[in-house]
Amino acid sequence: MTSEKFAKNSLNNGRHEQAAPHQAPDDEIPWAPLHSLDTLWFQVGGTICNLWCTHCFISCSPKNHNFGFMPRETVKTFLDESKELGVKEYYFTGGEPFMNQDMFAILQDTLEMGPATVLTNGILIRERTAKRLQAISEQTRFSLEIRVSLDGCNAESNDRIRGNGSFDKALNGLRNLVTHGFLPIITVAQTWEDHETEKIFDGFMEIMKGIEYTRPRIKIIPPLRIGREKVRSRGYEQYEHITLEMMRDYDDNLLQCTRSRMVTDKGVYVCPILIDYPEARISETLKGAFSPFPLDNNQACYTCYISGAICHNFSASNS
Repeated sequence: MTSEKFAKNSLNNGRHEQAAPHQAPDDEIPWAPLHSLDTLWFQVGGTICNLWCTHCFISCSPKNHNFGFMPRETVKTFLDESKELGVKEYYFTGGEPFMNQDMFAILQDTLEMGPATVLTNGILIRERTAKRLQAISEQTRFSLEIRVSLDGCNAESNDRIRGNGSFDKALNGLRNLVTHGFLPIITVAQTWEDHETEKIFDGFMEIMKGIEYTRPRIKIIPPLRIGREKVRSRGYEQYEHITLEMMRDYDDNLLQCTRSRMVTDKGVYVCPILIDYPEARISETLKGAFSPFPLDNNQACYTCYISGAICHNFSASNS
């Protein structure tokens, strides 16, 4: 079976319980099996965002309604299904998750089952929001992590990417989180040359000290050259793709898609990066999402191959 045919079958048939989950259907192309469903992602904010970042790999914006907010009831259905599948942790992203009015209730439901992480731009984390998150966190034995995206250590560099005023608003959100007992993970997409990394990192350390975050957790992620990032900088070069030879003797546990799936209001996708690609839609249910995925469909998989599962809080790497 070719990868094109398999992708078509994945899109049209949401029930893959009968598929052998750890066997690649074709030995002529690289495939990624789902070894175990350790991590479950939710596109809880859809593609609706209060920012219009120039590097967004799924082009989220106030006007992008390709994916919608996920209501509490829908998320709860998948949470219940995840119990018997061994899910160990949950991630919530968008769009902007805190634009979803059900977000607090969703977190309460989730934290009854396991640790949760929310990926946010921080702008909506006002003091009352941080206080409410603190109360939710204190009522559970599982951890609640907040990841805040910031793409420059000053307003000039950040706002060039994320929009005017976004730096000060995000910094205020970070300050509120720190004040209310959180140790937020600051996620920074690399938009600079490699030789500048140390200077950029030191800049973030300095600005965090100004809000009394003395030992900040900073996660730098490589660019994903799809969506708006392809326009802002460049797309992938022809050589930047995964080949069958590259997968020989490679530990595929380093790939996001071998341990996790992404739930949206339009079904289950192979990973958080590829929801704009119909061939990445695996099924309608979690039980049907154990089919292997062809790695020749999208060059964004190359970034995961090189850098490890970049979407997790702290990624593994084969370097």
